[in-house]
Amino acid sequence: MPWNPDIYNQFKNIRYQPFFDLAENISSDGLKKAIDIGCGTGEQTKILSEKFPDAQFFGIDSSAEMLNKSLEFKNENLDFKQKTIEELYDSNEKWDLIFSNAALQWSDDHGKLFPKLLSLLSENGQLAVQMPVQNENVLNQLLIQLASEEPFKTQLNDFKRISPVLILDEYAKMMFEAGLKDLNIYVKVYPIIADDVDKLFDFISGSALIPYMERFDEAQQERFTTEYKKRIAEKFEKFPAIYAFKRILLYGKK
Repeated sequence: MPWNPDIYNQFKNIRYQPFFDLAENISSDGLKKAIDIGCGTGEQTKILSEKFPDAQFFGIDSSAEMLNKSLEFKNENLDFKQKTIEELYDSNEKWDLIFSNAALQWSDDHGKLFPKLLSLLSENGQLAVQMPVQNENVLNQLLIQLASEEPFKTQLNDFKRISPVLILDEYAKMMFEAGLKDLNIYVKVYPIIADDVDKLFDFISGSALIPYMERFDEAQQERFTTEYKKRIAEKFEKFPAIYAFKRILLYGKK
């Protein structure tokens, strides 16, 4: 099941507020060359490029479906390429800004990933990253639990996508040891007000649910969806309901 930009963008307003909160930290001082890791459709990269018109922006994403939407945004100061973050491991190219909004949670081993990204910052480079704290979010917890039960456990071949996101202390330590200052690191709740179960299901179906559904056949998808919606209804009890969705925001400058 490939990424579907239309489903993902159903919650554009909810997904964009953390982006704006993160972007507010960025300084224009010395900002000439920037990369957006996991740029998706490129719309947010375009916003950044307009906010910092003196910088050259480069967006990368592993999803061809998402990047197809980015074609309309390309210009002399903004370009995109299909590329995985792991491919950056072999690069020594330096960046004045490494930006990533709601993408790095899909990459494993943050203890290796973040030091590598930090090593790619220029002399006065900035790191700005936002990720959902999936292990603490209720819908993710319900998803992991359901995937651990039969018959889904066998159908998934014991697959579970455990978030690699670390605690705040670990990111603070890595950023400090890389020489970053002006650290701004915090967890913020971005509440989702849901009128029914379907809204909560639709929210997670555009992201964390994808690697599970792509492993099922059509009948298994239907059964899993039915049971998952049942668990959501049991957890939230009555609607409208608030889903206190937590995200971690990281910023620092050399």
